[in-house]
Amino acid sequence: MNTREIGEIRRHIRRDRSNMTAIYGCYVNENKEIISEFRVSTAMMSENEGEKYFGLLKRSLSGTLGKNLIDISFRTSQVAGSEEHKLLMDLRQTALNDSDLRQRFYQKVVDSVSLRANYLILLGCDSYDVPFKSKDGENDSARSDETYTFLLCAICPVKQTKPTLHYEPENKEFHDGGITNVAAAPELGFLFPAFDSRSTNIYNALYYTHSPKENHTAFVSAMFNTSIPKPAAEQKKSFEAILGTALGEESSLDVIQNVHDQLCQRIELHKESRVPDALLVDKSDVREVLASCGVSEPHIAKFSVDFDEAFGMDAQLHPKNIIDHRKFEIKTPDVSIKVAPDKADLIQTRVIGGVKYILINAEEDVEVNGVSIHIREEEALGV
Repeated sequence: MNTREIGEIRRHIRRDRSNMTAIYGCYVNENKEIISEFRVSTAMMSENEGEKYFGLLKRSLSGTLGKNLIDISFRTSQVAGSEEHKLLMDLRQTALNDSDLRQRFYQKVVDSVSLRANYLILLGCDSYDVPFKSKDGENDSARSDETYTFLLCAICPVKQTKPTLHYEPENKEFHDGGITNVAAAPELGFLFPAFDSRSTNIYNALYYTHSPKENHTAFVSAMFNTSIPKPAAEQKKSFEAILGTALGEESSLDVIQNVHDQLCQRIELHKESRVPDALLVDKSDVREVLASCGVSEPHIAKFSVDFDEAFGMDAQLHPKNIIDHRKFEIKTPDVSIKVAPDKADLIQTRVIGGVKYILINAEEDVEVNGVSIHIREEEALGV
C-alpha cells in the first residue's frame, strides 16, 4: 500500500462514514488473562465515545511507511490453505459475528503479545464502496466498481492515571478523582487484506508498530507466520556499523557526509515529487556514492558483503530508517555537535600541530547557553 491508499482508508474510518455495525473488544491483564470481552454497537455510541473508538482504530494506520507501517506478504501456499490466513479470511467473511473465531483470534494475540501492562484488543470489520477515480484523479462517489471489506485491529496499552483533584459541579467542590484506567494509543495493529491499487489484495496485510525500536516479531510470527525487517532503529545502527567497519581508515568526514547528503537529497526530491509509493534504496545506490567519494574497491566490496549479511540479498531499505534526515551529528566521548543537514559543510576536520580538531565555521551569530558571544581576532590567531 502507498500513502494515498492508506490515506483513503483512514478518511473512511469515521463514525459518519464507516459501515461498521459494531466494534469488538477484549481486555487482557499483564498476566495474560482475559478479564472481559465486549461488543459495542456503533449505532448506540455517543458522539464522544464513537470518536474515541474510531480514533484508536484509525491510529493503527498512522506513521511512516517502512518504519511504523510495514507491508506483510503471504506466500501463495499460505493463501491456498494455511491456518493463519484462513482465520483472518473467516473473521472477515463472518464480519466478526462468530464468537468461536473471535476467541481463537484473541488467544493468538494473548499468547504472542507482551506489553508488560494491561491492554485492550479492538477489532472491527468494515466495508468501503471504492469510488471510481477518473484519469484526472477525481473521485466519482456515485460509481463504484468494488466493495473493499477489511479487518482493522488495534492493540492498545491500558494505563492507570494518577489520582487528581477534579471539580464536581453539583457540590461546587474539588474532590479526589481516584485512579482510572485509560486506553492509550495503539502499540501495534494491522489491516487485512491490503488495499493495493485501490483494490482488495488478500495476499498482503499492512502491519502497524508504534515504536521504531520494537516490531513485536512474536505477534507477527503467530498472526501471519512470516518475518519482517528489523525495527527501524536497529536498521540505522546496523547501517552505521557496516559503514564504519567496511570503510576502515577510509571512513572520513567527507565520505560519511556525502552518503548522508545524497540520501537526504533523495528524500527531499521524493517528497517534492509527491509520489505516493515509498522511497527505497539498495546497496548499489550506496556503492555509487562511495565510489564517487573515491573509496577504494576492496572497501566497497566489503560494504556489499556486510550489507547482504545484515539485511539480506537484494534488500531495499527506506532511507529514513538508516539516516536521520533532520540533522547531521558529530560525537566525541565528551562533545556532541548537531547541525542542520544543509549546513553540514560548516564542519571540517583538521590536524594542527599534530592534534586532531573538529572545526566549525562561526561567521554567523554564536550563542553559548543562550548568550551571544564575540570571537576576538586574537583568539582566531591563537588557533
